[in-house]
Amino acid sequence: MSSSCVRIRALGARTQARPAVARPAVVVAVSRPPLGRSSTQHMPVLLRPGGSVKELMQPTKRPLPAPLRATASGDVSADGEAAQPGWKIPAYIVMWYVFNIVFNIVNKSALNAFPMPWFISTLQLGASAAFMVFLWVTRLQPVPKVDKGLFLALLPVGLFHTIGHVSACVSFSQMSVSFTHIVKAAEPVLSVALSGPLLGATYPLYVWASLLPIVAGCSLSAMKEVSFVWGGFQNAMISNLGMVLRNIYSKKSLVDYKHIDGINLFGLISIVSLVYCAPAAVIIEGSKWPAAWDAAVASLGQLPFLQLLATGGLFYHLYNQASYMVLDQGISPVTFSVGNTMKRVAVVVSSIMFFKNPVSPLNYAGSAIAIFGTYLYTVATDKQAEEKRAAAAAAAGTKPA
Repeated sequence: MSSSCVRIRALGARTQARPAVARPAVVVAVSRPPLGRSSTQHMPVLLRPGGSVKELMQPTKRPLPAPLRATASGDVSADGEAAQPGWKIPAYIVMWYVFNIVFNIVNKSALNAFPMPWFISTLQLGASAAFMVFLWVTRLQPVPKVDKGLFLALLPVGLFHTIGHVSACVSFSQMSVSFTHIVKAAEPVLSVALSGPLLGATYPLYVWASLLPIVAGCSLSAMKEVSFVWGGFQNAMISNLGMVLRNIYSKKSLVDYKHIDGINLFGLISIVSLVYCAPAAVIIEGSKWPAAWDAAVASLGQLPFLQLLATGGLFYHLYNQASYMVLDQGISPVTFSVGNTMKRVAVVVSSIMFFKNPVSPLNYAGSAIAIFGTYLYTVATDKQAEEKRAAAAAAAGTKPA
């Protein structure tokens, strides 16, 4: 064997016997787009011994952050649900106001041409029921599950809704829209008076005091109201009574069905009310319908008259659905009540302008006082609710929310 071969083997042996030396990590710069941006920037990363830059470019599995959800004000929260744009609440409130104003004007126009309030009330309930069935069939609105318990719970609620709706329609046929709404502003008086014996609710003195402007304002408006008739006033008060009892029995009967959203609940109540209203309308007014129909067609024409009835039914449902859409946005009851008070103002003013009803300064003063009283009532009941929550929290030894 040659000496060169011996030297090569010896060198190889020394190489194999040499202990392994740990190689230091190398810092390299890699262009990688940072989270949430489309452009790239150089980011220093630590390259492990024996690794390569290619490995760094491979995707790694990391836990994803919770999906983001926007609150009603437009802020973002990580709740995992779809974003709710902040424009929804004002948009729904505008729709609620506009639909209600249009309904009141169209409804009064229909009653002037065709003074059959039971027929028109039935038609409006039927239009609302048909609208909800369409939403359910097309799956635009979730279909509620109705069992025997829910059906029985809806019976008294639907009855009082029928009384409230028909009586209001009768009152609108006998008096001006503006004055009927002023009388209907007295609904909180009956609510406070009946919630005690029926729900066991108690109210502090300041809540009762907030009712005084409502009573005083309605009285002032009635003194100089040109369209005032006792029948119309009584029906407006009966409507208040029906709506208050509807709300009370909703709290008593539907406490186990809070999972049903407001739009579906209104649809179910409309269907039950239609069952009550239709046969009663035939019995009470049926014999008058042919002559009244012929007179309305002769006055307006058949197509315009049919369009008037259809528009009234459509906007009856739309304004009610819009009100529940506002509630479903999570606003507080006091905010909704204030919005409802301002809506009444808008309806009163728009109806006076459209129908050109004569209004005296005393009417204006009484209307303003009554509507301001409903606002005071809202503030008072909200204060009472806050005091109850604070007392309950103090009794439990926690801070109120």
